[in-house]
Amino acid sequence: MSITITPQMIKELRELTGAPMGDCKKALTENNGDQQKAVEFLQKKSLASAAKKSSRVAAEGRLGTYVHHDGKLAVLVEVNSESDFVANTEDFAELVRGLCFQIAAMSPRWVRKEDVPSDVLAKQREIFEAQVRELGKPEALVPKIADGKLNAWYADVCLMDQAYVRDEKGTPIGKWLAEKIGKIGENIVVRRFVRWELGEGIEKKQDDFVAEVERMAANG
Repeated sequence: MSITITPQMIKELRELTGAPMGDCKKALTENNGDQQKAVEFLQKKSLASAAKKSSRVAAEGRLGTYVHHDGKLAVLVEVNSESDFVANTEDFAELVRGLCFQIAAMSPRWVRKEDVPSDVLAKQREIFEAQVRELGKPEALVPKIADGKLNAWYADVCLMDQAYVRDEKGTPIGKWLAEKIGKIGENIVVRRFVRWELGEGIEKKQDDFVAEVERMAANG
């Protein structure tokens, strides 16, 4: 039994997903009015659309910045789009702000896994394989288990693999970005970022409290 797709149903789906009205109507029609299935339908369409756009040159865009309220943490990120028009939209600005917040909160080291230097990757694999062997796993399983550990490591250190902190479902940034690309209609690329934290890399003097007390007692 088919369900009549009402304007209210279309409006609710658009508010939920941000997709065009026509796409919302089609998604509801294709899924017999089931809102959840319609959402999944639109997500798949966005991902497919993003895949088609990924080869197109994105040379415009904007720089996003974030400075924490205490002045001890800052982020600068370059996000590219195909046109200056899209770069100046509120949707794009919101996307850039989300990326700045993600970088500030989760401290990724690289944009994507392909950016990890080969020597760093080789060393990390060596460590994981040693850990697996230490657990007494069969040698034939070592590479496969190490691959799983590497994927978990990517989810910590690579921006595109990290779970988006503002999404309660834990959607990876790469998938979240692909969905945005499908809605915005242009290829969008996170080119590079820098994250600064006050005092990072400086070896700070660690006071030995016990030794200080002993000195005070000796001089007392």
